[in-house]
Amino acid sequence: MTKERRQRMASWTMTSDDNDGRQAARPRRGAWPTALVATLYALAVAIASAVNRLPSATDYVGSDNDDIMRLVQVRDLLAGQDWFDLHQYRLGLGDGTLMHWSRLIDLPIANLIAFFRLFTGQATAEAIVLTGWPLLLIFPLFAGIALAAGRIGGRPALHIGLILAAVTAFSLNRFQPGSIDHTNVQLVLMVWIIALLIGPADGAGVRRDRLAAGMLSGLAIAIGAETTPMVAVACGCVAIGWALRGKPDGAPAMAFGLGLAATVGLCFFATVPPSGYGTVTCDAISYGFYALATFGGGLLFLAAAFASGRSLSVRLAALAGIGAVLGVSALLIAPGCLGNPLADLDPLLQTFWLAGVMEAQSFLAVLSSDPGMIGFYYAAGVLGVAVCVLRVARGDRRGAHAVVLAVLACCLLIAFVQIRASTFANMIAIVPLAGAIADLRQRMHARPKENKASLAFAVFALASVPPAWALVGVSIPGATQARVGATWSSTAEETVATSCFSAAAIAPLSAEPAGVVAGTSDFGAPVLRYTGHRVLSAPYHRNQGGMLTELHIGLSNPRQAEAFLRGAGVTLVAFCPTDTQMQLIARSEPEGLYAELNAGRVPSYLEAIPNGGTPLRLYRVRPSKDGVR
Repeated sequence: MTKERRQRMASWTMTSDDNDGRQAARPRRGAWPTALVATLYALAVAIASAVNRLPSATDYVGSDNDDIMRLVQVRDLLAGQDWFDLHQYRLGLGDGTLMHWSRLIDLPIANLIAFFRLFTGQATAEAIVLTGWPLLLIFPLFAGIALAAGRIGGRPALHIGLILAAVTAFSLNRFQPGSIDHTNVQLVLMVWIIALLIGPADGAGVRRDRLAAGMLSGLAIAIGAETTPMVAVACGCVAIGWALRGKPDGAPAMAFGLGLAATVGLCFFATVPPSGYGTVTCDAISYGFYALATFGGGLLFLAAAFASGRSLSVRLAALAGIGAVLGVSALLIAPGCLGNPLADLDPLLQTFWLAGVMEAQSFLAVLSSDPGMIGFYYAAGVLGVAVCVLRVARGDRRGAHAVVLAVLACCLLIAFVQIRASTFANMIAIVPLAGAIADLRQRMHARPKENKASLAFAVFALASVPPAWALVGVSIPGATQARVGATWSSTAEETVATSCFSAAAIAPLSAEPAGVVAGTSDFGAPVLRYTGHRVLSAPYHRNQGGMLTELHIGLSNPRQAEAFLRGAGVTLVAFCPTDTQMQLIARSEPEGLYAELNAGRVPSYLEAIPNGGTPLRLYRVRPSKDGVR
């Protein structure tokens, strides 16, 4: 290989040692170790989050339904439900609902609760673990940010990245006490995958980094399908990097493919029951994900083992062959997973449920309903993409920025369809933005008398902080200020609605004989948490039958609603006048049961239950004339 070609290929390495000090591979003499710096930042944010939230907290569980449902799932596991059995038997119709959440998240939470139960009661043990779990995740998150930002921008970028991460994590509910949904773990995994992939392309630690990145990629797939497109893009970056570099990337590519295939296989057999080995599902680890991940990882391993020393054209042909095999395999094994997994929802659920789920909204929907939040969701990600494009075009740490660009662009594309992915975009964007801010800071110090340099640094730094855009959004005409405020705390309206679902409000239900409760979807998880009843509805797409039955009950006139109630074996009705979904149903069908109850007109087959003065209205379903409820 000629010297010129080696230099050209080196420009595509993940990092390179520049002479301007931005890419210090080692901290300067006397500098604190990266791990210690990240730990101190994380500790400060964890303490600040605890101090900010705990004194005013009325519950130890997060406000998100997923946090509550995760606790219910963990309780069932601790109560003896089989490891492989993910059914929620008290949700929906008939035999319950098969949930799609991974036991890999249940396991550490359940073990921690079981440990603390040795010293205290159940509720206290749950409170300790649910408070500490999301705060503990801040530490690996910040360690990953520090590693990634330091690798892409040197020591100054490391600190700036941690400051950006501190503001972002502090403003995100996912890293606040009580948040035990799997999104926070997925964020940590994606940050670490990127950090490991943008390390030096040469050196003793490369193979180790790629092996770890492959293993974390497999773990991310196993925990939740949401990150699968991002992981697939990361895998593509490894494969393309191998095809371009050849032999120097051979062993690292083999390590990545082996780590991916082995981890997905291990997680598949560890969490999927033998009866489900041949089942393909698109929202959780199943045969489809297992087959495609092992095919992809295995084929990359074989290609790197036998073609690394061959010509570039041979390597590209091998890469094209891998892509073709995976494409055909996807069409044969899991064709239904190539589209939107929620596309087959019943139109009623699209209208009365999914349309009201904020994280499922598209860019255009947010632009129409809440333009003030556009910057909060998208600005940091767009800026991060712009920085990466500019760096790649200039050949500035090209390989590292190319990897971040690919994954970040994938996040943004998904976020334009469903804004839930904007959380990943905002977090990943910290890596290139930290490097850009560090460069602007260096320029500002080099030109202390130049106002333009100072202004560019200040404006770009503020523009890189999503909560800053939320504050700007408040001043935009038409912005929903309540939602902007909800970025950090609950609004008054939400507090009233939540009081319907509090332990005190639901307490009267606990005194009733175990039965079936009909209520809007947001009511389902709290009832499962606080009582032994079964509920028809909770906001989970696998429970379409129960959710549709509840919608028909609320939309039908009282006489028709009675038939639905008795047909589903409902014994109790829960009605919250301030619930958003209930209000939508009542407005849509003025003669429906929910509209009648909202107006104070209670049909004869319902008997009011004393509610203790809470907004929640509770009713028993009286037995029919033939004695059947």
